[in-house]
Amino acid sequence: MTEVNAAPEEIIESGESDSFLRDTIRVFRKNKMAMVGLLLVSLLFLVAFFIPIISPHDPYRVALDEQFLPPSSSYWLGTDNFGRDLLTRILYGARISLLVGIVPSFISLMIGAVMGIVSGYYGGKIDFIIMRLADTMIAFPSLLLAMVVMYTLGANLFNIFIALSLVGWAGVARVVRSQTLALKEKEFIEAARAVGTTRAKIMVRHIFPNIVPTLIVLFSLSIPEAIMWESSLSFLGVGVQPPEASWGLLVAKGKEYLFASPLVAIMPGVAILITVLAFNFIGDGLRDALDPYMKD
Repeated sequence: MTEVNAAPEEIIESGESDSFLRDTIRVFRKNKMAMVGLLLVSLLFLVAFFIPIISPHDPYRVALDEQFLPPSSSYWLGTDNFGRDLLTRILYGARISLLVGIVPSFISLMIGAVMGIVSGYYGGKIDFIIMRLADTMIAFPSLLLAMVVMYTLGANLFNIFIALSLVGWAGVARVVRSQTLALKEKEFIEAARAVGTTRAKIMVRHIFPNIVPTLIVLFSLSIPEAIMWESSLSFLGVGVQPPEASWGLLVAKGKEYLFASPLVAIMPGVAILITVLAFNFIGDGLRDALDPYMKD
């Protein structure tokens, strides 16, 4: 069954979807900061994937006779307190940050989307229960809630996925619910009901595709939040554990030698700053490109 088109909220047929995609790309490319963010993130992915080719150093090799060496042709950013190449450690930290940014964000996005659609479409008691649960999650400070989960389950990468997924879904659910409430009153939804389409098919085939642009924007903006949360948890000692090379953990260990070797603490912080800004630039560009009311 082909959905009705013509309204910005509704699904666009194949001919118009190509035009919509072209318009989206055109608007996104006009946003210079978004393009800068896309370039930086693309470089980050390439670097994280090709680390063994880029850096010949072992990120876990301990050489106590090479502690705190200054930047040189062999060690571009110098070495840390164990004589490990700082640049290599930062590059390996990019893998963890990207993984932690993407995986929990996607999980929380899917949970929030399902809960939001069900809440908005069914209404009544189901809506009340889901929204009160979301309110309860939002009432707790995100970092504090994540710390409680990590203290309960233990500090490792898998539990970080669980903690950040639990933290992020409630906000997504509220946004999706508001869009579902608006969509379910549209004519194409009424038409689907009139021909006997089941509730499940309406939610999956009619409502969900229409909220995908919003989910894309939420996903792009939740990645830097997850990276910041993981860095904070690792900095506080309840996230990624040594000898792994998490950026937050590098900052936490490097601050002890801030005056002896400033780069050990400063450069991982710079990596966090650049990555978070790059993803935020992309998120802002996607928001402008996918919002029909913000296009030219």
